[in-house]
Amino acid sequence: GSPVGTAEGIRRTRQIGFDTIDISADPLEIDVKERRLIKDTCRAAGLPVISVCCCALGIADFNRAVRQYHLERAKAHLDFVYELAARNLLLVLGEYIWQQEVITPQDQWKWALEAARELGDYAAGLGLEIAIELEPFHLSLVNTLPKMVDFLNDADHPAVRANLDISHLALAHTPAEDIPKLQGKIAHVHFSDCDGSKHGDLPPGRGVVNFRPYLAQLKKLGFDGTISIELEYSPNPEKIVEWVTEAYRETDKLMQEIGLRT
Repeated sequence: GSPVGTAEGIRRTRQIGFDTIDISADPLEIDVKERRLIKDTCRAAGLPVISVCCCALGIADFNRAVRQYHLERAKAHLDFVYELAARNLLLVLGEYIWQQEVITPQDQWKWALEAARELGDYAAGLGLEIAIELEPFHLSLVNTLPKMVDFLNDADHPAVRANLDISHLALAHTPAEDIPKLQGKIAHVHFSDCDGSKHGDLPPGRGVVNFRPYLAQLKKLGFDGTISIELEYSPNPEKIVEWVTEAYRETDKLMQEIGLRT
């Protein structure tokens, strides 16, 4: 809902001070001109793309045709990741249907694993990775850090790794001390704030998340990937630039304080 278009948004992102950018765009919804615009503008701005987001909420659906559609759509996203010379596909798996009744949760977990392995093979063939996002909602397939560990272990694929979203960890009541359980398996990090009870994706400082212990653990683990700010819609779309600038300023301050950015 903001008045800032694609190209201007990318250029503004660089002007604010960001080193990299993630892209949220569905390759099945945008045309070849928009794809080229994203790629060329990022390159001209000196802003490498790291990740492309894909919400594949039906990838564990009980209907095979629905699962197959989401699998092929995710592969189209991986092609887009490759086209943008990015590193990973951020994959959101979705939730258990019907409160884990009727269709057993074991079957839905199995279908998600099958998709993750197939996408892992496809990603590896392109030199890319899958970053599974932990979603802190009650029925999400991967909604806690232990479930993330279980999923990655069950998938057992070198290209299928974790996205570590700090506000999601806080909402899942996961202490920073648990992060080492994912050592060597973290592909990407999301950074945002929340009110402690519901999903927010706010600029740091507008919520209650204590970021320092999480950042300290990432530093201790030697994480050398990208920390990306993930924001929900600004409450005032006309001031989207100020919203993003605030998030950048506060995140940069925290990262420099911990020694994760110089």
